[in-house]
Amino acid sequence: MKPKILAPVRDEVSFTAALQAGADAVYFSVGELNMRVSSRGIDLEALPRIVSAAHAKDIEVFITLNVIVYDQELERVREILQMIKDAQADAVICWDFAVINLCREIGIPFHISTQASISNHSAARFYEDLGAKCVVLARECTLEQITEIKRQMKTAKVEVFVHGAMCVSVSGRCFMSNFLECKSANRGACFQPCRREYTIRDKELGHELDVSNGYVMSPKDLCTIEILEDVIKTGVDYLKIEGRGRSPEYIQTVVGAYRKAVDAIEAGMYTDVLKDELMEDVKKVYNRGFSTGFLFGRPAQDAWARKDNSQATEKKELVGRVNNYYRKTGIVELILTKEIINGDLLQFQGPTTGVERMTVHEFEVHPGKEVTFKTDFVTRDSDEVYRVLKNNKTE
Repeated sequence: MKPKILAPVRDEVSFTAALQAGADAVYFSVGELNMRVSSRGIDLEALPRIVSAAHAKDIEVFITLNVIVYDQELERVREILQMIKDAQADAVICWDFAVINLCREIGIPFHISTQASISNHSAARFYEDLGAKCVVLARECTLEQITEIKRQMKTAKVEVFVHGAMCVSVSGRCFMSNFLECKSANRGACFQPCRREYTIRDKELGHELDVSNGYVMSPKDLCTIEILEDVIKTGVDYLKIEGRGRSPEYIQTVVGAYRKAVDAIEAGMYTDVLKDELMEDVKKVYNRGFSTGFLFGRPAQDAWARKDNSQATEKKELVGRVNNYYRKTGIVELILTKEIINGDLLQFQGPTTGVERMTVHEFEVHPGKEVTFKTDFVTRDSDEVYRVLKNNKTE
């Protein structure tokens, strides 16, 4: 059976971008209890509209409530879960047993988060018997282990990560950030000390360990484009893309690449040429370099990032916003904050527009800072406009 592509959503712009790229399902946070406190998520007030828009396109909606919860928050959790149920979202992703219990009590389908570190079929079946509709496996599972867990399931679906950031700690359950800065990774506030460069020194002798890479705790990102056929052969139901804190173009680009890959595999047309093309696509957006993680066992020596900053081959800079769009003529009017020139690749993004790109070949300059030119897509007032540039600061 063809697996579904599960896309992350940061805000309404990236929600539209995910749908444009061909996602089968989306997941995002609402309210304050989520594992990405730095990302906005979707406002609770907007949730019914977002769910309705997704369901109109047969897109499933999963809400993340996958933090550790404390006693003083339980009533708020109940309120949020009731609002999620009223909005008719498809499931809640969680792992705290208090949240699981409330989902059962209120009557909301729930999926078990990767934070539960499910790594064997016995644990998976335990959650299935508890009522879970889906289990998200630990990132540390191999292809062989994933295959066996899927084989042992009765009715619950199985979900695995196929792309995105990897944590040096088991399934992301790290305490370093909380220890150093009182910012808990298990509450979505990790400030990522693992991504820094370190010197390793023997305290007794004062000798420094000779390592070729100071980023000794910073894994490369997971990418399965080149081995996706093997992943699909495990029989998993959802291919999950990490990135709820990423930009709209990241979500559109990565989801689009996996959409093409899954469709090509189903059609028997997944060639090496296409794999190379899709790898070049995903390299354009944020990444720390790529590896296949634990899917073939212990990660290789080259699975560690060599620097903290993104290895993306593209970057963007804000050049203005849309002031007006004339639908009859297809002409857009921009108010610029930076000059543009012929040949610039421009990216338009907004909650309804999603992400659209075009190369501008000619435009008219008007009094003030307004410019006009024709587009082959619809854009909206206040959409942000960026210039897309080559990023020359990669390795």
